[in-house]
Amino acid sequence: MLDWLQEALRTLKHLNMGQIEAWLQEYSRLGPLPGILISFFEAFLPFLPLIVIVMGNAAAYGLWLGFLYSWIGVSLGALAVFWLVRKVGGRLGEWIQRRMPGAQRFFHWIEDKGFTPIFILYCFPFTPSSLVNIAAGISSVPVTTFMIAVLSGKAVMIFMVAFIGHDWQGFIQQPWRILVAVAVLGLLWLGGKKLENRYHHA
Repeated sequence: MLDWLQEALRTLKHLNMGQIEAWLQEYSRLGPLPGILISFFEAFLPFLPLIVIVMGNAAAYGLWLGFLYSWIGVSLGALAVFWLVRKVGGRLGEWIQRRMPGAQRFFHWIEDKGFTPIFILYCFPFTPSSLVNIAAGISSVPVTTFMIAVLSGKAVMIFMVAFIGHDWQGFIQQPWRILVAVAVLGLLWLGGKKLENRYHHA
């Protein structure tokens, strides 16, 4: 039983886009559910290759639907982890800080700055999202602030990955697309800050 589990974990860690696309096509009769679920479980199994999953969704469903299904799954997964951690409360935070004393500064940074660090961290595909989810859950960051940061930050990251994976040659040949991506990132950040401020002054 243990050998089977270890083998399954090794397989999941080394998933490639072709395997994910084949799996999604095999279960295509279930509609968007497989694409959403595999993205959702990445929040609970952080060793899953999120970039490969997003690119696999884009390849299987097309750019826009692949982006949408990945975004829904990843965002719901992050919110679920945040909710679970918040329910557990301070005991988890104390345990993490005992195991990783250096994480305390990171937790305080998330709590003090709120929206901005969460949004920025979620915009980058190589950020350890599971740690951000847990840190935000342990902190006193308002649920609405976290939700806005997740939805906007994950939208940037997932669209970038899906867009590059869907047409990476065009991205290289037309560098102006990088400027567009930076502009979108800035607009989403400003929009998220305005939503956060409106929430706090409501």
